Amino acid sequence: MDLLKERILRDGKNLGNGILKVDGFINHQVDPALMDACGRELARRFEHAGATKVLTAEISGIAPALNTAFHLGLPVVYARKQKPITMPDQVFLTLSPSHTKGRMVELIVSPEYLGGGENILIIDDFLATGATILGLARLTQTAGSNLVGIGALIEKTFEGGREALKSLNVQIETLAQIVSLDGTDIVFKA
Repeated sequence: MDLLKERILRDGKNLGNGILKVDGFINHQVDPALMDACGRELARRFEHAGATKVLTAEISGIAPALNTAFHLGLPVVYARKQKPITMPDQVFLTLSPSHTKGRMVELIVSPEYLGGGENILIIDDFLATGATILGLARLTQTAGSNLVGIGALIEKTFEGGREALKSLNVQIETLAQIVSLDGTDIVFKA
């Protein structure tokens, strides 16, 4: 998606060690027009997937998931990283490594909002190693729901996430595929 790629080149920063800083327009300060365009495009790509809910991870996945779900007419569920007191005692929980936090994080969903028999579309900001998305897929499976697709705004192809997700046997769509973050460069797949 050219609009997203242009914004990454203009406002994104390669911080080294595979870290791409996009928090000025995606995940700290959010550009609503850009997220709407990305959500519309992801919704177009998954319009025939049969999803009944969109699932994402707190917090960076919320903006793209919300906009995708809006264009599909679906609710969004996001996996919390801390259990609030309003959540029931029995929850779906998995652990996932966070590259940017440098530690394991919990992904927690209430059974009230992720039940058996749902058709789940996972949407996130990044597809890198696939660890977070695999965690969301585990939550989906534990709930007795069906995974029908995976979408992300940005894929770092050199981190092997797509390969890690291959065994899930679902459609995977990303809007901007980065093949290299060497030095200070940001190089997209041709």
